Amino acid sequence: MTALAERLDQARSAIFAAMDDCPSEGRQHAAAFARAIDDLVRAAFADALAAYPNANPSAAEKVSLVALGGYGRAEMAPFSDVDLMFLVPQPRTPWCEQVIEATLYALWDARLKVGQAIRTPAELLNLSRADLTVRTAMLESRFVDGDRALYEETAERFRREIVAGTAAEFVTAKLAERDERHEKFGDSRYLVEPNVKNGKGGLRDLHTLLWVGRYVHGVRSAEELVGAGLLTQAEYARFDRAMRFFWSVRCLLHRAAGRAEERLSFTHQRELAAALRYADRPGKSAVERFMHMYFLQARTVGDLTGQFLAQLDAQLGAKGRRFALPTFLRRPRRLGGFVVDRGRLALPHDRYLRDDPKRLLALFATAAREKMEVHPSAMRAATRDARLVDQVRDDPEANALFLEVLTSRDQPELVLRWMNEANVFGRFVPDFRRVVAQMQFDMYHHYTVDEHTIRAVGLLAAIERGEYAEDHPLATALFRQIGSRRVLYVAVLLHDIAKGRKGDHSILGEEVARELCPRLGLDAGETDTVAWLVRHHLLLSRTAFKRDLADPKTIDDFTAEVQSPERLRLLLLLTVVDIRAVGPGVWTEWKRRLIQSLYDLAEERLRLGHKQRGRAEEVAARQATLRAALGWSDKAAAAHARRLPDSYWLAEPGDWILDNARQIAEAEAADGERRPSIRIEGEDSGATRVSIFAPDRPGLFYRICAGLAAAGAGIVGARIHTTRDGMALDNLLVQDGQGRPYTDRRRRARLARALTAAVGSEALAPLAAGQATNVFGLAPSVTVADGASRRFTVVEVRASDRTGLLAALAHAIHGIGQVVHSAHIATYGEKAVDVFYLTNAEGQKLDPTEVAALRAALLAAASDPDPQSAAA
Repeated sequence: MTALAERLDQARSAIFAAMDDCPSEGRQHAAAFARAIDDLVRAAFADALAAYPNANPSAAEKVSLVALGGYGRAEMAPFSDVDLMFLVPQPRTPWCEQVIEATLYALWDARLKVGQAIRTPAELLNLSRADLTVRTAMLESRFVDGDRALYEETAERFRREIVAGTAAEFVTAKLAERDERHEKFGDSRYLVEPNVKNGKGGLRDLHTLLWVGRYVHGVRSAEELVGAGLLTQAEYARFDRAMRFFWSVRCLLHRAAGRAEERLSFTHQRELAAALRYADRPGKSAVERFMHMYFLQARTVGDLTGQFLAQLDAQLGAKGRRFALPTFLRRPRRLGGFVVDRGRLALPHDRYLRDDPKRLLALFATAAREKMEVHPSAMRAATRDARLVDQVRDDPEANALFLEVLTSRDQPELVLRWMNEANVFGRFVPDFRRVVAQMQFDMYHHYTVDEHTIRAVGLLAAIERGEYAEDHPLATALFRQIGSRRVLYVAVLLHDIAKGRKGDHSILGEEVARELCPRLGLDAGETDTVAWLVRHHLLLSRTAFKRDLADPKTIDDFTAEVQSPERLRLLLLLTVVDIRAVGPGVWTEWKRRLIQSLYDLAEERLRLGHKQRGRAEEVAARQATLRAALGWSDKAAAAHARRLPDSYWLAEPGDWILDNARQIAEAEAADGERRPSIRIEGEDSGATRVSIFAPDRPGLFYRICAGLAAAGAGIVGARIHTTRDGMALDNLLVQDGQGRPYTDRRRRARLARALTAAVGSEALAPLAAGQATNVFGLAPSVTVADGASRRFTVVEVRASDRTGLLAALAHAIHGIGQVVHSAHIATYGEKAVDVFYLTNAEGQKLDPTEVAALRAALLAAASDPDPQSAAA
């Protein structure tokens, strides 16, 4: 280890010790690390000068060491790159090259990651004109060592030749760059695994304000933004608090990861919450409290950005150099006392909202009605005066204005988000305030509860406008049939309103709905419907994903709870937007099919009223469709139909039924012996379709699961059928270890070989160990729902997901002699929920002794990724 490397390790150790003592002083730690890097750079440069002495340097033999980027601001996280520029009067001077090379080698030997550039003043200025990144880096440059006069002369030329007169151009370009960065990193401040540096509402957004203030007004620090008229003193205090918080998080994140990590993943959130001394509170864990603070600070950054840009726009506009234009330019017919300022809704005077607090609601209702942006100065006043909305919370007119915003057909999501950022939303609906910035500590939910809810409202409006007619034809059609729009919008608003409290959020949410709906102006009937929807907002998805839809008892139980076609329509629409608003990629074609199948079966039952009517007709219709598609004779078609139970014809989509029929026909025509037939072809819902037709025997489902697990495949859906002549027909959807379908032909062939070996083997394949990644502390559970089916015992297993979990569960079931008739596989981020329809070896439902043995076996299999340990 070199002397510089030892000094670097000592510096990091000292800073880490200071972080233990004062974890919330991140800016001080970042400044201390930058000072440590200064010392190392100067030492390396001094050694280089000593190695290549030059008593009489020429005019060309000068080197200026310049810090850029975060290093230039003298703020560095413990593993940040060192951005260093070597400024020289002329290119390729031998002595300069020797000194620079020696300096860099010394820094590299110290294990520093150095981003370096060698520039002449002319090169630097030309690059700054053409490249915004270079211009921004130079904007926050800082002299470190070497020839100071060379740097200062170049910096002056930069301000005179590059910066002067180009403020509007720079601001426009930086805002465009910011928008691209937001798009790349998720375009939301409320992602549950945010990027501290580059994410929306993070450090880079604060740095952007500093860059703009420096470029336009020459400010050197955030405090000077107040004197420049871009922030008030109170806003600067919020800016400084957010900056200190994010630097604390970033420095601790680097230490936790041992490298330059910027994504605040679930893996590190607990550690950082403990380091920042957050503690558990009733209903909210330490990590949730820490992330709640994170999202509040991210929201502060968004609010400050709006105020900052509004002031800057006004300043540049006064000089005829505005950098932006309002989205809406037309003047609306009625403003209700508000005024238009450059196409945006503004206040006639500063006390306008204070004079009548109902105007806090009217401001946003007018914006929604007239499709106008709210002027940042009006947003600033609304934020300042938000507490006054407490005075009109029970006012019927104020509640009608809020309901108008919520049920706006055009842009409720946008206006509700403005209300939320101004704190008016949470003040007016205190129960909603409790879920503002409330994270859900799991890998399934992508956003905070308030952001998820607002996105769901926006999706509902988009479906009503017909924008999702192709993705959601059923939901789009049903929206035209519902009796009350506002019932549905209020139910979407309230469906997660009680998350983060002790108890079942659906039950607690029902209580909130019964209290809030009359205040919003809903009558008793509407209130009952909203309360029922909130209480049962997971009913449709849970039934569709976890129950056998071909089992009549499933439809009996579901329709007994729903009771009316109107409730069913409303529940489907609520379910669709709830799942879609969880995050990208959560809604799949597989889920759509299951939800639509349940809806169709339930709607028929509710409409016709008799539990068996329509079932036989549906089976016959599907069989007739298959016969026509294949051109089979009546005799061949009837023979095929007799082999398969009604549950098969009701459960499988038409394209799978067609492919299965061809597979069976080809398998039996090829060989009189009953050998396994495995097809891996086609793609459905981002997964690969696998169909297995083989002689049925004990442990077949386990063999299939073990074969797939050994090949690294995960099962995302499984339907198991047994023909009346002793054959098994299993249809599965599988994905690879990265959650993708098997699109490569060679990988599919390997998968087929693994399945063929597992299914055809006489001996049971050994169970491979899965990789445990239970960072969320999820305890496995086994629930037995004996009344969910008349013929089968229904068992639900919840556990931390891992490769081979389903195989382990199937192995446990087989090991105690029980038989799987149907399996329903679902994953919610890190959590797996697997449901099995079982009988004992005699085909009977399990008795209490068998249930107890099953529960113990499944808990052991779900708890321990080591199969030998679980078996023991």
